[in-house]
Parts: sequence; structure tokens; C-alpha cells
Amino acid sequence: MTSELPPLNTETVWAIINDQIDDATVNRLVWHYLGYRYDPDQNRWDLSAVAPEWREKYPEPPDFIANRPPTVQLTRSIAPENKQLLKEKLGFPGYKVNELVPRLTRRATIANWLLAYIP
Repeated sequence: MTSELPPLNTETVWAIINDQIDDATVNRLVWHYLGYRYDPDQNRWDLSAVAPEWREKYPEPPDFIANRPPTVQLTRSIAPENKQLLKEKLGFPGYKVNELVPRLTRRATIANWLLAYIP
């Protein structure tokens, strides 16, 4: 499943922000960095690398784009020093008022969260 993921770099983060990567792939990227791994032999998710606060609340990886609660938890998990990575690393000015729809703002949250994983 992870072999189909795009590399985690600034180009991928921009593609998430610009809605150039489909929602399913964006979700799979987050799942991967949260530690979710699908075990096809067991036909279930391996949660051994998932932090307890995620494992307990989401025994199956959540849809971050369609659902607000997991995105709120993702936002809260961003370290204070990483809250502005979109602006600091990419110079992202934010969305225009007419673009402030849940789907895009959730993508921005995901993009910001993923930036912390880029070396």
C-alpha cells in the first residue's frame, strides 16, 4: 500500500495544498506517518507503530478530509514550534476567504503536519 505513496517533500506538500493529489492518497500519507500499516495477510491494520492516543480513538485510520474530529486531533498534535511551517518553509499565504471550505482547510492542516516530517 505504501509503495504507491508520493515522496514526502515540498513538491508533494504543495500538491496537497493545491488539490493535485487525490484525497485517498493524502489520507494514506497521514496514516503512514502516524504509523498505520495494513497487513494483507491478516486482513487488518497493524497498529503497533501507532501512538496510543491515535490507536485508542482510531483503531482504523480515519478519513482526515471528510471528518473534522480526526483533523482537530491532528492539529492539536502539531508541536507549537511547527504550527506555522506552511508560512515559514513554503511561504504559503493561506487561502482566500472564498476558498475557506472544510476540505481545503483540512488539506492545509495535513500539509502543515506533514512538513514536520520532512528532514
